[in-house]
Amino acid sequence: MFLAELGDKTQVATLLLSAQSGRPLWVFIGSALALIASSLVGVLLGRWLAQWLPPQRLELLAGSLMLVLGVGLGWQALQSFFPFAALWHQPA
Repeated sequence: MFLAELGDKTQVATLLLSAQSGRPLWVFIGSALALIASSLVGVLLGRWLAQWLPPQRLELLAGSLMLVLGVGLGWQALQSFFPFAALWHQPA
């Protein structure tokens, strides 16, 4: 999990903040608390959803959300690598 998350934008921002601030211990403490807080929100939300949805429906919802996010991020990456791809989608 650590290696998968290493390239995350949060780690890059933490690295830059630590380099700029000159206070790596405080940056570490702040980023660790932020990770704990976001994980707590995920756990509490998951527990709440589990009370209202059967496991199969929850898995379908999570899988669908991951697919939508993956397609959306992939589309953004495509547009950044190939500027002509932005021509296919013009805001109204």
